[in-house]
Amino acid sequence: MSKVWFITGSSRGLGRSLTEAVLAGGDSVAATARNPEQLKDLLEKYPEQVYPLQLDVTSKAQILAAVENTVMKFGRIDVLVNNAGFGIIGATEAYTDEQVRSQLETNLYAPIAITRAVLPYMRKQRSGRILQISSVGGRVGNAGLTIYQAAKFGLGGFSEALAKEVAPLGIKVTSVEPGGFRTDWVTTSAMYDVPEVEGYETTVGVRRELFTGGKFMPMGDPDKAAQAMIALVQDPEPPVHLVLGSEAIGMIKQANALRNEEMEKWMPVSFSTNAGDAEDLTKTEMGKSFFGAKK
Repeated sequence: MSKVWFITGSSRGLGRSLTEAVLAGGDSVAATARNPEQLKDLLEKYPEQVYPLQLDVTSKAQILAAVENTVMKFGRIDVLVNNAGFGIIGATEAYTDEQVRSQLETNLYAPIAITRAVLPYMRKQRSGRILQISSVGGRVGNAGLTIYQAAKFGLGGFSEALAKEVAPLGIKVTSVEPGGFRTDWVTTSAMYDVPEVEGYETTVGVRRELFTGGKFMPMGDPDKAAQAMIALVQDPEPPVHLVLGSEAIGMIKQANALRNEEMEKWMPVSFSTNAGDAEDLTKTEMGKSFFGAKK
């Protein structure tokens, strides 16, 4: 049976590759973009399958209208892909308030709002897949991308908690965490619209030079990422976190090792804060419930 997908940011990058692959596979797509004219070629090629929708993901009214119109058009939503997003490189103190707000709104608040709009339909269906397109930057922090990565860390946490919350409803949630992919993500001029600040040359400056100096060649193929996400949706037991790209795997492995080393080093301090009569919470029934462990 064919599926109905709702994909944000369908006009470019990973969203475009995924939309094309889903349509080629015979499924239907509510393809959203700020400028639906950029989807005109897909509408001409797949007139019965694609439903272009204008959507500013920071507008609650547009979110609700897009979701409702999709259900009216296709009768359901089987797969939600929160893909729309962007980043800005700069020192934390150099961002304008608007740059901070816009990154958080687009990369964190919007996926939460869209998920909340779609969930009632999936709950009634007792089925659904939700893919939150996060980033390796939602698992590993790097200088120069603090606000973008704050949003992606938040999205990963939201997705992990939500997966536990909606599992009994037949809804499965995955945080998709790509490394560098060969899209236009690092070439958008607005990404660098932040003044450089003295003192950050060896941190933020290095990151900025990496992306603007012509030496950065991402390893990821967006078309292969699209196929991986289609296979993910078909898998009966999808992961809560799916890392895409070997460089992302390397970064996360290194970060995990450093975190574990740091935790072990400071564990005596961690345990020193327990009350004298405190039990080991992980070994109690209350602890198992609190941590979501299976009994």
